[in-house]
Amino acid sequence: MSGRSVTSPHQANYWLTDADIPSGSEGPLPDRADVAVIGAGFTGLSAALFLAKRGIRVVVLEARTIGWGASSRNGGMVLTGLKLRVESIARLYGSDAAKRMYRASVASIDRVEEIVRDENIGCNFCRCGHLEVACKPSHFADYARSAEFIAREFDHRLRIVERNELSQEIGSNIYFGGLVDETSGGLQPARYVAGLARAALKHGAAIHENSPVKEVRRVFLDGEAAFTLALSHGRLFARRVFVASGAYTSSFVPELRKKIIRIGSYIVATKPLSEALARELSPRNRMIYDSRHFLHYFRLAPDNRMLFGGRAAFLPETRGRVLHSAEILRADMVKTFPQLSQTPVEYVWGGTLDFCFDTMPHASFDAGLYYVLGFAGHGVAMATYLGTQMAKAIAGAAEEQPFKEIPFPNAPHGLRGRWPFLLPAAGAFYKVLDWVS
Repeated sequence: MSGRSVTSPHQANYWLTDADIPSGSEGPLPDRADVAVIGAGFTGLSAALFLAKRGIRVVVLEARTIGWGASSRNGGMVLTGLKLRVESIARLYGSDAAKRMYRASVASIDRVEEIVRDENIGCNFCRCGHLEVACKPSHFADYARSAEFIAREFDHRLRIVERNELSQEIGSNIYFGGLVDETSGGLQPARYVAGLARAALKHGAAIHENSPVKEVRRVFLDGEAAFTLALSHGRLFARRVFVASGAYTSSFVPELRKKIIRIGSYIVATKPLSEALARELSPRNRMIYDSRHFLHYFRLAPDNRMLFGGRAAFLPETRGRVLHSAEILRADMVKTFPQLSQTPVEYVWGGTLDFCFDTMPHASFDAGLYYVLGFAGHGVAMATYLGTQMAKAIAGAAEEQPFKEIPFPNAPHGLRGRWPFLLPAAGAFYKVLDWVS
């Protein structure tokens, strides 16, 4: 494999080469459930695990296979914070709401760690911290203001890394400084989603793969409001429905589909690096991303491969976009790390993220229909956390999540649906914004 050229990597998800994804439940689809969960990714499986451990009859319906979507295709970064900076969140929603949102982002890391520990999931989870690197001096100046704001308002400490100290964090000289949060972590996402599925199955949840939902309709069941879910191979009645399908939510819940912007993200993985080179590129094994809107994110895999990702194309993945993205990302990787100029790229893959127009997560419920979506690239930890919080609400327990309190706008027509013709223009806009900022 190492003899492959740098321009012809496998078009395959590297994470899946080192993960044993379990099969779903055997047997026919049941007629009834207390809760139907749509989507077997981080969000749906964390909810199913919580519910099953409390004796609630839960059925997970997955259109493809367990973890098929973004949950097995991401960078495995377990990050504090949200897509928007907290200063912007405070201006938009007020200081109290911003504090609750930031606390939730920190608590989400603890939730992942708790599940990994309690369910004995072998997914290389570690609290290695994250590093944000500044692409311009003005971006680095923003870091100091942001760190001071977060320390004052949220009592959470971040560490500023001056440019002359940056070699202690990253083996690249193109950045103007950094910002470290030691609370964040990393994991192998395909192993994590596999572990969530095994744990949910062990505790009594049913997971039915290749079961796309065609329609969700409100009905009465035994004299009470409920739902019927139509599938190509059957029908399921459930008292509650939790939509946890993210970017892959289709027209079965049309009011949600109008709010989702599907954006492509792509990753390349090199061959395994020597220990010395790996430590040179990432001395502290951080989860790293840069300060641009059209950002790059990168990290070492457990076997010392460099994984380098970004929005090389805004549109969702196709074979042609994945191959074109491989060329773009490899060139960007070498600009960042000239040490990798002769290192073969062995894998490239793409995935689709769910953005909302306000780039915020949203989680709420209405008359028995629950949903969580809009992680905008920060989904490993937050999807787990909000999946659990929605499960608490379904079970009638106290749940704490501030995202149900904020407005939830529809996405403009040209950014959503099957033919999002404005997405390339949006990508070009962010590139210009990066240039002028």
